[in-house]
Amino acid sequence: MSDTVWLSQSAYDRLSAELADLTTHGRARASKAIEVARSHGDLSENAEYDSAKEEQGKMEARIRQLTDMLRDAQVGEAPQGDAVAAGMVVTAVDADGDADTFLVGSREDRPAGGIGVVSANSPLGKALLGAKVGESRSYSAPAGEFKVTVTAIRPLGN
Repeated sequence: MSDTVWLSQSAYDRLSAELADLTTHGRARASKAIEVARSHGDLSENAEYDSAKEEQGKMEARIRQLTDMLRDAQVGEAPQGDAVAAGMVVTAVDADGDADTFLVGSREDRPAGGIGVVSANSPLGKALLGAKVGESRSYSAPAGEFKVTVTAIRPLGN
């Protein structure tokens, strides 16, 4: 089962262009690099060949990642409202009183201003969905149990 990822239209367009480049020009470049490395002889001791194959593997992994993400993406403008939803910027305070501001959504949106991103499918993201300003939510993560209080919510870009 795939999880829906919220993307702005600009992020979707940028990622679609990256995927198109990788599946056309990227694959051609990788193939050429492997061909050149093969021409240097013995493949068992050919570091250039190993490197070219490794780069090809990384590129194919990125192609799979982008294909899955774009297939499952929800594209559109950031949601409005007074409750946390994917695509909104949230400020929350933890039990130690430390505040953090982040986008609940996809790291691919690259919000301006150095704001971090928390996946809506992460333990924190799932806990915050639907929360309103002043509400506290608890969640379990690999590092333990945590509690945060929402102090502000705004659409991305505002």
